[in-house]
Amino acid sequence: MSSRFSGRFVRTDFVSGVEKSKTHAEALTQNLMSMLSETENSHEKRAGWPFLKNLLRKVFLEDWLMKLVALVITIALWVGVTGLSTPTTTRMSGVPLTLRFSNDTEVTNSPIQDVDIVISGDKRKIDQINKNDLIVSLDLTDVSTGDRVIQLTPENVTVALPTGVKLDEIQPNKIAVRLESVEEKDIPVKAETEGAVPVDFEIYSETVTPQKVRVRGPAGFIRSLMSVSTESIDLSDHREDFTARQVPISISNPKATPLETVVDVTFRIGEKHIERLYLVPVNNDPAKKATVVLFGGKSLFDNLRADDLQVEIVKNASGEDTPQLTLPPGIEGKVEIRQLKMN
Repeated sequence: MSSRFSGRFVRTDFVSGVEKSKTHAEALTQNLMSMLSETENSHEKRAGWPFLKNLLRKVFLEDWLMKLVALVITIALWVGVTGLSTPTTTRMSGVPLTLRFSNDTEVTNSPIQDVDIVISGDKRKIDQINKNDLIVSLDLTDVSTGDRVIQLTPENVTVALPTGVKLDEIQPNKIAVRLESVEEKDIPVKAETEGAVPVDFEIYSETVTPQKVRVRGPAGFIRSLMSVSTESIDLSDHREDFTARQVPISISNPKATPLETVVDVTFRIGEKHIERLYLVPVNNDPAKKATVVLFGGKSLFDNLRADDLQVEIVKNASGEDTPQLTLPPGIEGKVEIRQLKMN
């Protein structure tokens, strides 16, 4: 009984409130209509008053309860939305700083890489920001070369922030940068090796193809660069000629870039060379002997004796006596005659 009575009491109060609101609205309308009637009586000849009376009656009397509910809902929505948009200010530390500069310049010092930023705006949107997704970008494309101190302000940097959030401050608010012009130059390539060929073998020669590569980088570095190196090539266990192909170029300065990034390196490898001296009798004058020094692979001289060599005296273009050496077929073209003279 108490619950039923309570519900009846609430409905009674609601109906009573509605009736009172209706009574107030009717009284307000009657007052307005009275004022309009008086105005109409004093201005009978003025056109349009009947239309205005009908308009006011529709606004204040027709469907007045529905209009009241719509007004209450509108006010509630407005309060709800504006109440959640609470302004706030937040500092974010360690946001990466990137520098943009023109293609013909390069930053050659080491500016700071992180900054702190202060942002303000809608708290809900700020709470949704992931600091790891933020990057502060500074445009240096219009800055001339040389040592420069650049101000960091919300106006000259860019950072992607949600609508309704703005950048207020950056710390530090200035950085020092050194901008250099970029140049290109053809630089000789040196082959870097590691390990060693086996004992009794040696490298006769090495050839890099191409012998030079074009390198692009800061002018100060490029002008002082005398050569670039390949990555290390392992020579262990190599006993004969071979070619290392597509060997990458290595440059110590990360600001410099080779426009040709790989080369081929050919090695000529063979038996270790030695010198061997022989005293050889002259064929057409056995009383005389010639000194012969040969240079070649060690095994070539294992069974070579002085009697295997032939020396004779011939006339040169000037008519002078000159010794001439004839090598055995097995070593001809494989050794170098380093000395030939008469004793």
